[in-house]
Amino acid sequence: MQIIPVILSGGSGTRLWPLSRKQYPKQYLPLVGDNTMLQETILRLNGLGNLADPIIICNADHRFLVAGQCQQIDIESPTILLEPIGRNTAPAIAAAALQSQKISNEAVLLVLSADHVIQDIDAFHQAIKIASRQAQAGKLATFGIVPTDANTGYGYIKSSQENIDGAHKVEKFVEKPDLETAQTYLEQGNYLWNSGMFMFQADVLISELSEQSPNIVVSVIDAVTNATKDLDFIRLDKQSFESSPSDSIDYALMEKSDNVVVVPLDAGWNDIGSWSALHDIGTKDANGNVIKGDVFMQDTTNTYIHANGHMIATIGVQDLIIVDTPNATLISTKDKSQEVKNIVEQLQRQDREEQSCHRKVYRPWGWYDSIEMGKHFQVKRLHVKPGAKLSLQMHYKRAEHWVVVSGIATAINGKETLILTEGESTYIPIGTTHALENHTDEILEIIEVQSGTYLGEDDIVRFDDIYGRVEANAG
Repeated sequence: MQIIPVILSGGSGTRLWPLSRKQYPKQYLPLVGDNTMLQETILRLNGLGNLADPIIICNADHRFLVAGQCQQIDIESPTILLEPIGRNTAPAIAAAALQSQKISNEAVLLVLSADHVIQDIDAFHQAIKIASRQAQAGKLATFGIVPTDANTGYGYIKSSQENIDGAHKVEKFVEKPDLETAQTYLEQGNYLWNSGMFMFQADVLISELSEQSPNIVVSVIDAVTNATKDLDFIRLDKQSFESSPSDSIDYALMEKSDNVVVVPLDAGWNDIGSWSALHDIGTKDANGNVIKGDVFMQDTTNTYIHANGHMIATIGVQDLIIVDTPNATLISTKDKSQEVKNIVEQLQRQDREEQSCHRKVYRPWGWYDSIEMGKHFQVKRLHVKPGAKLSLQMHYKRAEHWVVVSGIATAINGKETLILTEGESTYIPIGTTHALENHTDEILEIIEVQSGTYLGEDDIVRFDDIYGRVEANAG
């Protein structure tokens, strides 16, 4: 029996703004340790036997992030499914199940979210072994978190008292309760938090989902059948996938099936749904503070501080969340940190780029940092990976001036091909085709000065691109 991890990585993580944003959501950030949350999700499976490379489901805009982060932890052959549009968890899981059957007809799928924290890995592995046995017996297994408090932010699973080889039959799923109801659940002892993690055989999942939500299965079968290969990615067919109902796996199947069992899990689980949750699980100093980055404190207690780019100093504060990024800073009381989504909604209504973009923007060839901007000019720092190449492109409304800071650049400027070393530069007039390549084994760093009447990233016409972005609008 082989276990195929299925990792759901399509969320936007707006509750952790300004660090988590639409273009770079929380699952791709190192919020807890040195690795990103996606990487930690994969790495905590090490030690399980018969483990296949994962199937990762993500937004097409994040495909190179996913591929790059997998490569960093030596996952060489992940299956990366690209959702053309978010349709909730049921269609995504169904697509992964159908895709998994091309790998193995007998595999058990382990469905995980890319943004969870699990501290007790041994307990987690033990729960997986129990759930695996249930899945092999034809059950739909879910993991229920043993509650530590009367939490109103989670749905609950009511389990039977009977122990079936470490699992319990699910009596019902319940929505997020009020505080009084949650306290009753806690006292009764047979209510568990709904984790959103599952194990089942692919054919069992498809069979039961076909019975309970046939429209989803029909649409997803077409989306997988008509999927296209794009480099190392699999693009689900857009028209077919869009036609699927947008339902959670709980609503589409789990709440309706009488074949569901729950495995209790007590392993230091957290879904990191707010900045206060990060404070709760973080390593605290003697005054209850959790800090990351360059921070100086005086008379500061029970506070979370994340410094990014420059030093933060606090005096005489308590119970705060302070999160700094180069183009946005959040300051909130801990008890109001959940309301950051309201700020994001305001930014969206005003079409502010801070709601979706960091100053540093990642691309498949590396990244750029917009270090200065004014009327009719912008200065960027470009970091080009070894062997990488920017697309052959041109702009209608801006000129560019490239200056090499370090490394060796191969610059195509119109009909010329130039080799530029440290301190050398080239000017690219408006309307001139150009490209930048790094043929060396070292990082190439460039200062790019843009000038023109319009400097938006949609002023790009691509003629050739090794990353398959000729028809795209963003860098």
